[in-house]
Amino acid sequence: MPLESPHHVVVVGGGFGGLQLVKDLKGAPVKITLIDRRNHHLFQPLLYQVATTLLATSEIAWPIRRLFRDRPEVTTLLADVEGVDPGAKTLTLKGGERIGYNTLVLATGATHAYFGHDEWEPVAPGLKTLEDATTIRRRMLLAFEQAEMETDAEARDALLTFTIVGAGPTGVELAGIIAELAHVTLPQEFRNIDTRKTRVILVEAGPRVLASFAEELSVYAQSALEKLGVEVHIGERVTDCSAEGVMIGETFIGSRTIVWAAGVQASPAAEWLGVPADKAGRVVVEKDLSAPGLPDVFVVGDTASVFQEDGKPVPGIAPAAKQQGAYVAKVIKARLAQKPVPAHFRYRHQGSLATIGRRSAIIDFGRFKLTGALAWWIWGLAHIYFLIGTRSRFVVAWSWLWIYLSGQHTARLITQKETLQAAPLDGGKDR
Repeated sequence: MPLESPHHVVVVGGGFGGLQLVKDLKGAPVKITLIDRRNHHLFQPLLYQVATTLLATSEIAWPIRRLFRDRPEVTTLLADVEGVDPGAKTLTLKGGERIGYNTLVLATGATHAYFGHDEWEPVAPGLKTLEDATTIRRRMLLAFEQAEMETDAEARDALLTFTIVGAGPTGVELAGIIAELAHVTLPQEFRNIDTRKTRVILVEAGPRVLASFAEELSVYAQSALEKLGVEVHIGERVTDCSAEGVMIGETFIGSRTIVWAAGVQASPAAEWLGVPADKAGRVVVEKDLSAPGLPDVFVVGDTASVFQEDGKPVPGIAPAAKQQGAYVAKVIKARLAQKPVPAHFRYRHQGSLATIGRRSAIIDFGRFKLTGALAWWIWGLAHIYFLIGTRSRFVVAWSWLWIYLSGQHTARLITQKETLQAAPLDGGKDR
């Protein structure tokens, strides 16, 4: 695609950062090409609720084309980017197509990191995409179904043991919901097993759960998890994962369902650009979020390594990505108007939130901290506010209210054709 007038902005990634940038460029004298390998924008903070049967996939994802159908200057492409040539100002798509740009914004996100053990991924999927969520949901529900028919006690116990590796917000939220599902929702629905005997194991190599929160909130979260029946292993590492179970240190635990929530690895954006990256592969950006030595290339979200004025890293959360996207939009508009660009990017922390089960949460707004049911309601209102569209807000609010009052999950469908014996172990995706 040859460069034409007006200024051509190419955005790679339709996550929070990329979407915010495109929204904020509305009215600017630019044409925009938005490229993503999927056709939808995903509200990732609620992805664990799809994995644990609380929400359906359609309630937290929206077609990108629909979001910009009234923006004729925005072209959306469903494609994979394979490389960037900063000198020629072009990027290459899978298939060989080349696209020119005046300004390039990389918001390509991150995937799960297995710390040198990528062979664990088939048996311990991470949670970054809708495909991941539906795979985890299917394996979890099939584990209960297969346990109902299993006559061998040891095999049945392994089927009823769920292990989550990593006690950040995703791991804690997964553990709490799975425990409630097994101990509260399902007991009356099975005849040959007692789902209340299900083991939910949360493993964290660090000194506490939710390390990014204040210590007193971490203590509360661990206590709340343990009241739900979650076994919390602090300061212990997973040394092996297999179809049969996990090794925690030197101890083997039979577990047929394992979920990985322990680390992230950035996209190969730094390799495309030939610029420095941190240990997680994130581009070490300049203060204006541009790539080193490439003033017309910006990197935002989980793809960027950004530090605050106090030297602490900007967290890889949705509000941070949105702020970065909004900032880069201001820089682009200022340059086009030949006006002074904004001062360097400053992250404004808006608080940290996490849920523990369906009726408890923790909130950390710095000086203001809150726990329990009231925190859960505030958490819910905050997430509903950031959902896209009135229908999504209404549907999610109704689902949560129904689950809160009845304890019944609304998305417990198994959509696959494999046999029960093969499905929990095959690493496949929903068909």
